[in-house]
Amino acid sequence: MTERTRFDLSTADVPTAWFNIMPDLASVTTPLPPLHPGTLQPVTPDLLAPIFPEALIKQEMSTEQWIDIPGPVIDIYRLWRPTPLQRATRLEQALSTPAHIYFKYEGTSPAGSHKPNTAVAQAYYNKEAGVRRLATETGAGQWGSALAMACRFFDLDCLVYMVRASYDQKPYRRIFMETFGAKVIPSPSETTQAGGTVLEQHPDSTGSLGIAISEAIEVGAGSADTNYSIGSCLAHVLLHQTVIGLEAQKQMELAEERPDVVIGCVGGGSNFAGLAYAFMAGKLRGETPDMRFLATEPAACPTLTKGRFAYDFGDTAKLTPLLPMYTLGHDFVPAPVHAGGLRYHGDASSLSLLVRDGYMEAAAYTQNEVFEAAVLFAHTEGIVPAPESAHAIRGAMNEAVAAREAGEERVILLGLSGHGNFDMQAYDDYLNGRLPEVEFDPADEETALASLPEVPIGA
Repeated sequence: MTERTRFDLSTADVPTAWFNIMPDLASVTTPLPPLHPGTLQPVTPDLLAPIFPEALIKQEMSTEQWIDIPGPVIDIYRLWRPTPLQRATRLEQALSTPAHIYFKYEGTSPAGSHKPNTAVAQAYYNKEAGVRRLATETGAGQWGSALAMACRFFDLDCLVYMVRASYDQKPYRRIFMETFGAKVIPSPSETTQAGGTVLEQHPDSTGSLGIAISEAIEVGAGSADTNYSIGSCLAHVLLHQTVIGLEAQKQMELAEERPDVVIGCVGGGSNFAGLAYAFMAGKLRGETPDMRFLATEPAACPTLTKGRFAYDFGDTAKLTPLLPMYTLGHDFVPAPVHAGGLRYHGDASSLSLLVRDGYMEAAAYTQNEVFEAAVLFAHTEGIVPAPESAHAIRGAMNEAVAAREAGEERVILLGLSGHGNFDMQAYDDYLNGRLPEVEFDPADEETALASLPEVPIGA
């Protein structure tokens, strides 16, 4: 009998509630609130009201363990959820490893990544609040693609500021968004004060997520009929993504295995949190103390491995509250690597706390290390992964090789957050030796961290 390698759930198994890690996190550490940059007091709901609907503000600050998913959101989730869990036996054979490698594949969504899990929810709540348009940023284009699709489902207009480096590298992502009716503007742009200020100083700027966030927030805060929508980092976004891990728990039970290590790529943190937090709760409760968690990131933007845990702004123009996180400084503009979704200067607060307190590990890889892993994964499993997702594959392969060298079995669960079908230029550059080996310059670190606000982390 052929060994089972795919573990599917039915549409009846789509989660009906999102899982909130905050009660478990609060049991082992003291979560730090976002602060008003002027008063240094915790942010109150009224300060977020100009850009977010009330329902999302409540989720951002919720201490409830479970939050019900609205029926209309579940109905749309069922277009692609539950997503498959697969065992990568061919990759295991190629690595000659005794490890069992499983991947949770979010590339089966219509937009090709995990991003619709929160895009649909955010569009729904904004529509219910009477909003007409959503403004947002996007790095590689996956978040913009997801929100453009979600806005169309709920008859909302969508404005996307796309980081210039990715706008130039990934024209088909732009066309995908425009197909769903979105207006896409390369960032930095002259359409906002934040973008214009950057262009005055750096006319050839390749942009950053921090800059694009500033532009989108400026529009959202300045337009009565427009709200801002964010694709990662904030608590309500990570909350919506937990459908990934909740499904994966059931699927690992079908496989009759439990992960020894859970791995994902991290830009802001929503993808990895979505997979990991349902499992992390067991570790925080002392039920699975030996389970490991590995966050992977690019060597060109190594927030978790070389950043500082501090209060910082989430955007370049300092329009957001001060957020406690690992950061390279809100002024930092990463090199234009192909993993555009990971080119963010900071990380989600909850994920940063887990790394700081030793519940989660972190590792950074160069572009060539990542694409070497991506190509082997394509050769063995038949899926061309997104450059962002390939960081998780690199981490999983390193774990599998370590298991081989130690002569031990190891169960590895990785989050394959999206496909790379729109990233062919990146693969062409790698296959033809044009991919530069870009790493973080310590001089950049000194310059970037110098811009951090002088706010004690215990404020």
